[in-house]
Amino acid sequence: MTQSTLRAIVTRPGQEADAWAAQIKRNGIEAVALPMIEIVAVPDRSQLAQAWKDLGAYDALMFVSSNAASHFFAARPTEIASPWVSGNKAPRAWVTGPGSRAALLAQGVPAKHIDMPAPTAQSLDSEALWLQVQAQIGAGTRILIVRGDKASEAADAPAPGSPSGQGRDWLAVQLQGRGAQVDYVVAYARRPPQWTADQRALVMQSLQGQDVWVWSSAEALGNLLSAFPGQTWAGAKAVATHTRIAQAARLAGFGKVALAKPGLAALCASIESLA
Repeated sequence: MTQSTLRAIVTRPGQEADAWAAQIKRNGIEAVALPMIEIVAVPDRSQLAQAWKDLGAYDALMFVSSNAASHFFAARPTEIASPWVSGNKAPRAWVTGPGSRAALLAQGVPAKHIDMPAPTAQSLDSEALWLQVQAQIGAGTRILIVRGDKASEAADAPAPGSPSGQGRDWLAVQLQGRGAQVDYVVAYARRPPQWTADQRALVMQSLQGQDVWVWSSAEALGNLLSAFPGQTWAGAKAVATHTRIAQAARLAGFGKVALAKPGLAALCASIESLA
């Protein structure tokens, strides 16, 4: 399939959308970035600063995304050294995907301190991460989940005892079931995009041609639906990176939905399968 007849619409936030689009283009598929979530810094960083001060009390930090990692490190008080860089005793760093892992590596976190789903995992999510980290958990283990101010595609109801509300409920339940203490800190804020006329035109074009929406967040999909109330999506195609997101796209009425396995090659194959 040539670039002129097939185009991927990448909905990741900001620079992540640009990066994904560039990688897809290198695999011979035209791609355009159309972020469905805007990422901004939290106005009050006092809780983040306190989390850095309390870092030595935690056995592991779970970063829900690359944005969580980058904003957490951006909020480090200058008088506090990163234990991963200084060589002091450092907690484990948990992530669910390679983007988050790369963000941690860029901040000086050694690869040996990072846990993520196995390369053979069928999906990159909290369930796959749990298989890798559950042996670290026992009574009294303390875990800090670093997240945004809204639920992502893998987030459900508020975890018990979460002072800030939305969290990774499934993972928190597993951790607490083993006697661990789970805390949360909000590292960034998520907002719906501010639409331009050109972006709205692109959305309408996607209903008629070979465009394939690439969804990695049910929240992002929800932002699209909210911006176009009453719109019928039967002529639209979508590739989702997780079964929950694929189901959300089907419920939204997307005419064709494919599920992509982890990895760029698998993502591109799924896009091409909808041509």
